[in-house]
Order: sequence, then C-alpha cells, then structure tokens
Amino acid sequence: MERLLLSLLVILVPTMAMQCPKRCMCQNLLPSFTVLCTKTGLLFVPPNIDRRTAELRLMDNFITTLRKKDFANMTSLIHLTLSRNTISQIIPSAFEDLHDLHALHLDSNRLTTISDEHFQGLANLRHLILSNNQLQSISEGSFEDFLETLEDLDLSYNNLVKIPWETISRLVSVNTLNLDHNLIEFVPEGIFSNLHKLARLDMTSNKLKKIPPDPLFLRIPVYAKMKGSPLSSLVLSFGGNPLHCNCELVWLRRLTREDDLETCASPPELTGKYFWSIKEEEFICDPPMITRHTSKMFVMEGQEVSLRCKSVGDPEPSIHWISPDGKVIANTSRTTSYENGTLDIHTTTIKDSGIFTCIASNAAGESTTPVELIVNPFPLLSNRTSHMKESEPGPSDILTVKSANDSYGRLEQHVSVSELTSSSALIRWTSQNHIPGIRMYQIQYNSSLDDILIYR
Repeated sequence: MERLLLSLLVILVPTMAMQCPKRCMCQNLLPSFTVLCTKTGLLFVPPNIDRRTAELRLMDNFITTLRKKDFANMTSLIHLTLSRNTISQIIPSAFEDLHDLHALHLDSNRLTTISDEHFQGLANLRHLILSNNQLQSISEGSFEDFLETLEDLDLSYNNLVKIPWETISRLVSVNTLNLDHNLIEFVPEGIFSNLHKLARLDMTSNKLKKIPPDPLFLRIPVYAKMKGSPLSSLVLSFGGNPLHCNCELVWLRRLTREDDLETCASPPELTGKYFWSIKEEEFICDPPMITRHTSKMFVMEGQEVSLRCKSVGDPEPSIHWISPDGKVIANTSRTTSYENGTLDIHTTTIKDSGIFTCIASNAAGESTTPVELIVNPFPLLSNRTSHMKESEPGPSDILTVKSANDSYGRLEQHVSVSELTSSSALIRWTSQNHIPGIRMYQIQYNSSLDDILIYR
C-alpha cells in the first residue's frame, strides 16, 4: 500500500508543475503563477507560457508583434508588462481573453496608432501605460471596454497633436492622467468636469497657448506638486507650454499653488516670467477692432459675391455675420462663412439685398460694422422660366439670343442643345460677331428640382 501511494505522488506532482519557457524564471506560488522573461532576447511571446499565469513580465526584449494566440485563454492574467520592446503592431483582439487584467504596460515601444480593436476584452483594466511610444493618433472608441474602471492613464512622451477628448471626459474613475511631452495644441472647455476622482493632471511640455478654466479646478484645492498636498487636492502641471498670458489665463494665476513652473511665452513684455511673479492686473486682453471690411457691393441676381471683414484684438477675435433679416448666417449649400472673416454667398437672390453686419468678438468685448449689399434683379427674367422677354429700355447692354420661332427676339438665331448627361450639356449657337458692341454671352439655367436660376 505504501508503494502505491508513493507512486501516485510521483505521478501527480509533475502534472501540477508549471510550464516555464526556456531562459525564463517561473515562480509557482499558488494561486499566483509568475513568469519572468526579462532581457532574454525574445523575438516573440513564448508559445509555451502556462495559461494559469497571473503575472507575466516580458520587458527588455525584441518583441515586434502581439498576436491573438499569444495570450489566448490566459483568463487568470492580472499583470502584463511588455515595456522596452520594439512592438509596432498589435493584432486586433490580441487581449480579448484577458478579462481580469488590471495592469498593461506597453511603454517604450514603437506604437504609432491605437484603434478601437486593439484593447477589446480588457473589461477590468485599471492601469494603462503607453508612454514613450511614437503615437500619433488614438481613436475615440479605443478605451470603450474599460471607461469605468481605468484609474491610471499615461500617454506621455508621444507625438500626439489631438487627444480623444470625448473619451477622456468619460473616464470617471481616473486618478492620474499624464499627457505631458506631446504636441497637444488644444484643450476643450469643461472636459475634466466629470472626473471627480482626478488627483493629478500633467500637461507639461506641449504646445498649449491657452488653457480654458474647468469647473473641476474650482471645486477642490489645486497645487503644483504632490509633496505636501492634501489627499483631496488636484495637482496641475502646465509648465513648458508657450502660454499666452492674457485675461483668459487669470483663473490659473489665481489658483493657490506651490512652486508653479508656468511661464509666459507672450506677449513680449511678459515673456519668460513665472506666473507667480506677475501681478494679476497684467493679464489683460484687448477688445476687437475691425480694421478692414467690404464697401457697398452691387451684384446681379444669381451671381456669387464675397463679403470680407478683418479685425485685430487679444485674444484673436472670432467673426460671424448677421443677415439683413437679423439671423446668424450659418454654413449652408448657399453660404459659407470662413474663420478669416470672409462670407461667400454662392448664389444671390433679391432677398439678400440689405445691410449685413460683421461682428468680431473676444473675451474683452465685441465690435460691429455694417456692409451693404445691393442685388439687382435680372432684367430679362420672366416668371422664372426658360422663356425670355424683351428687355426694358435702360442701361443694359446684354442682347438676348432667341429661338427661330420667338417673335419677341431682336435676334432670330437657332440654339441647339446636345450630348445631355445628368450633369452636363453641350450648347451651340452661331456667333454674332457681325453685330457691333457684343462683349459677352450669358447663359441662364436651373434644375427642375431647384427654382434658383444660375447665370454664367
């Protein structure tokens, strides 16, 4: 009987032993299996890693691609470290079996893009470290599976110009957010207002010229460093940005903080000065002043016209237009309003006649100027049909070309239309060079689905 028990033990022990890849160190400490494959020259994730592994460390190797089979069925994995490899590609759904993973370290690799499929399945992720890559874009849906669990997000030292701000605003459990050392130029107003657990926001060394105030910054004490700060405080870091110190940054100057490192890049009189050394009243703005605008314009109905308006101010004013009937002009198929102050009306109508108002506004105020537009009705138009009537006496020097059966036309000339397509037609007529004074021909046309007439 003793021999039988001994033989059973000999057989059972090896079956419980953990599989350990070559040149790796494995710790079989139930219930946590740990695999350490650091600096072993790996070119890919070893295929014979025990599927019961709870912690897997593969840093300081030469892994280039993460495949779907690399982590298949590793449902017990809690901590995965892939730092300091040469990873440039993650096959979609490579992590889909890692439902209980808490920490994923992918820092110091060669990733350039994060898409919606890369992190699918990570339903309990709390720490995501993507610093020191070459990231240029992150899709809005890339963090969708762990929006409510993520506590630590590190995107520092990348090449990000744009951040998926809408996604960031939904990370309700995030405690630390590192966006420093990127190329970020813009932060939307109020984007952090729902991040009630945020304790540290680092945006140093980006390309921010201005930072909008946020309700979160006003609700709790804000400090410039963690040391000595209350646990309920928020640590903000915006140093190393080319901040433009005007009235829009007074809110940041008013915060009670320790050792703030923010300096001014402009205006010239404040360049290089630390925030704490500048008096609040020196953060000033200049109201808008309109310097140039279009004078009174005359156009023929159906023609295109551009109205222009230029302004100066600090901060740079935004410009919008008000139509003669008092409505703000939006971008439509007929009108286009540009950031530089130009308003294009692609097809004018009689209703466009009147006073347009250019409004330039910024944080210090606004300035307005009127621009008058006169739209003359087309003198040869009758009931918006393709028929023409004889022109009334007046200054018009446009001669009309009629069909051979048109008894009203002063010129009896056949016009033919051929090669019709859904978007083009070939129009032919005999030249009237023998008639003195002809300078141009004008074609009137419109679609059967649109009453607006076009003139060319």
